[in-house]
Order: sequence, then C-alpha cells, then structure tokens
Amino acid sequence: MSRIAPPWSHAPVAKRFVLRLFISLKYVTANVVDRRSGRVIVTASSVEKALKEGLDCGRTCNSKAAAAVGEVLAMRLKVDGLASDPIHANAAKEVEKKGFKNRAKVWAILNAIRSHGVNLVLDDDDDSCKDHHFPCR
Repeated sequence: MSRIAPPWSHAPVAKRFVLRLFISLKYVTANVVDRRSGRVIVTASSVEKALKEGLDCGRTCNSKAAAAVGEVLAMRLKVDGLASDPIHANAAKEVEKKGFKNRAKVWAILNAIRSHGVNLVLDDDDDSCKDHHFPCR
C-alpha cells in the first residue's frame, strides 16, 4: 500500500513564511507558519503573562494590545534570524475573516511588524488598498 505524500513536500513553495492572525473577543494571537513543514515557527499572543501585564488596565484585545503583539512577534523573528526572509500576509483576507470592526487591530499588527524591520510582504489586491484610514504599502 503506497502513501500519498503531502502536497507541500513535492512542490517548492513560493511563499514559504505566512502570517496568520487570530482575534477573539479577549485575545490577539499572531503566528508565522512555515508552509514547507506546516508548522508554526514563531508566535506571540496577548494571552502571555509578560505581555498581558504590560498592557493598560489588562485590556488584551484592543489596538494597543494588537500592536504590542506585533512588536513581540517582530522581536522574536529577529532573534530567530527570520526578519530578512519575506513574511507574506494578506491584509484584505485577514480583515475579511476577522470582520470589519477588527481592521484596526489587523493593521496595528501589520504596521508594528513592518516598523520593527521585518520583511513583511503584503499580498493584497489593488482593490483592498482603497481604505483611506490605513496605509496599504
């Protein structure tokens, strides 16, 4: 009986590292996934005790908390030597999945990661950049 290998084991992956965001009513989590192995390689979350204690009034799911999560993720990427590798993110898809009211949190994470020197590549369509409140590039 032959086993079928996973699709990521044969074909080269153009977008190796991908940013995935999880936003709940209480917490914000950001993961960088290696698509070759299918594993989370770096993560940051407002659930973490050290990060939670540094936030104002224990608010773990607002835009400031999201920005803090992005900063921590960027620092961990630098420590692991992955800051220069392209990290792909689709802001329009993330906003669509998380809902319109969470777009400020999504952009807070993306801007914090980019401002700390990580090579963040936004894979958006041109239509998603028409939002006047947040920069696209």
